[in-house]
Amino acid sequence: MPEPGDAPGLSHITRRWAAEIAAAAGSTVPTAELERALAAAVREGADAGAAQCRTRHDSSVERFAALYSSSPCGVALAGPDGVILDANPAMLELLDVTLDDLVGRTLTGLGTGERDTAALRTALSDLAEDGRARKREQVHLGPAEESFALTNITVTALPSAEGDRLHPVLLAENINELQLLREALRRQNTHDQLTGLPNSRSYQTTLETWLGSPESDRIAVVYLDIDGFKVINDGLGPGSADDVLRYAAGKLETVFRGPDTVVARLSGDGFGVLHRGPVTAAAVIELVEAAMAELAEPVYVGDLGVAVSISAGIVVQDAGTGTTEEIQRAAEITLHRAKEAGRAQWMLFEPELDSGDRKRYGIGAGIGGGMENGEFDVEYQPTVKLDGTDEIAVVNAVLRWNHPEHGMLTGDEFFPLADTTGMTPGLGTLLLTKAMSDAAAWYRDYPTAPDLCVRLPTRLAVDPNLVRIIRDELDRTGLPPQKLRICTDSLALLYPRGEVLDTLSVLADLDVKITLAVSGASDLELVHTHQLPVGFAILSGPLVDGLAAEGTEADNARAHLYALLERTNELGIKRVGADGVRSAAHGQRLRDVGIFAGRGDHYGGSATGTEIAAVLDQRYSPA
Repeated sequence: MPEPGDAPGLSHITRRWAAEIAAAAGSTVPTAELERALAAAVREGADAGAAQCRTRHDSSVERFAALYSSSPCGVALAGPDGVILDANPAMLELLDVTLDDLVGRTLTGLGTGERDTAALRTALSDLAEDGRARKREQVHLGPAEESFALTNITVTALPSAEGDRLHPVLLAENINELQLLREALRRQNTHDQLTGLPNSRSYQTTLETWLGSPESDRIAVVYLDIDGFKVINDGLGPGSADDVLRYAAGKLETVFRGPDTVVARLSGDGFGVLHRGPVTAAAVIELVEAAMAELAEPVYVGDLGVAVSISAGIVVQDAGTGTTEEIQRAAEITLHRAKEAGRAQWMLFEPELDSGDRKRYGIGAGIGGGMENGEFDVEYQPTVKLDGTDEIAVVNAVLRWNHPEHGMLTGDEFFPLADTTGMTPGLGTLLLTKAMSDAAAWYRDYPTAPDLCVRLPTRLAVDPNLVRIIRDELDRTGLPPQKLRICTDSLALLYPRGEVLDTLSVLADLDVKITLAVSGASDLELVHTHQLPVGFAILSGPLVDGLAAEGTEADNARAHLYALLERTNELGIKRVGADGVRSAAHGQRLRDVGIFAGRGDHYGGSATGTEIAAVLDQRYSPA
């Protein structure tokens, strides 16, 4: 029989080992004594091994306890019934409770709301059923909604001493700060940092959602733009301009605040408003006008009161009609129309006007391609003496665009758009280059051919490079300077930036003739005010049109023309022509008051360079 404490079979093993040792050594030591010695040695080894195992076990327990206590992850240990037995410091800090407060509560009782409690209950049920752990589920833990902690939880288990029941363990990772960081990043992606308003990405997403939402019966889109914001930015500096933008954003948000309404900052000084529901154009217009009134009250930047005016484009339509791109484009074009009409006002989208605007802007966008493809050419309008001889006094050069979609376009149709896109200097240079080349050829063939007159678009007239361009073309073509007339108008003379007055003086010194386009006597006063070297004037507008009428209108026009021509004589202007002659009788009336020459439909309109050359050949070729 083994001795108490002996492992089963130990006596048998020592007895066999003792017999084998005695037989091998031929020892005279009694076998019983060898058995006792071997048994003592085995027990000593077993005791040492057990002590070593206990040491390792104690070390593991100590390491687990240290990890349990110092872990940043909250841990709650419960009994098989789910009642909490212990929790580590991280869990106590997470829930802001003491251990005494926590022990005795159930794990499911840690959930903040019904959904959180249900999630914990399901996790414990799964664990009890098949030992399956529920991992990384987002749950709110805490006593109340105002003091909860948002956590990622894992519910797992430790075996019990009995071996057949599991002890649930709740692991909770605090993700409040992570969630706040995510929310901050989300807000940065969807909101403008300066004003706090939704940004253009958020605005577009909302618009796309609303357009596709069946419950939205009507949608209003308003594009707003601060008038002259560049003046504020350049005059006060970016910091002060930012204050103005924040002020404008606050006012717009106040005026347009309401359900199903979004106010967003779309660009530097551009804002957008979305509104859905039973929307009417009248109601939206009323809000826009209220915003204009609010912003008209100055905001003080330092000691300076800055009033803000806005222009607005308004589109109101049924939901589900059109795409996001179409409605945004309509709002932008309507805003452009409002600004072109004088700023500080609103415009309501009208399909008919929108169609025309899209055509115009499409024309403006294609100017560069038209120049590259050779679609622009110069045509000529003869100005004919009104003395009955029909002799050509001067040939006027105009630019035409043979547009592949819209046919032949005049300068009035594309030069204003070229000003917007910055293409006017290129078009003006093309006009000068071609016209002066043609005129040089005429002069070489017919030395007595009439002068060439080029009406400059305003943007080119004020260009500081104009003198260089004309001088280079005079040198290149060989056209005598005195055969060239440069025509400008009061708009260019009054342009706040540019060197047009100096430019005209330099051109006059080069023997280029200066012509002024006028519509009334007030334009002539610019000649006196600035002592301009103007030798000719071309008159157009109501005074010319008035002499084509009858009765009082013609009498009034005649009286004004007499006064105007008297003033031209005083200013030293040699001759005055008229643009817009409709008939022979109209031309005769103009001649009777002193107009020297005229051009217009009565004289056949425009002609190509080849056609003008043929006319000149017929009239000026030696017999």
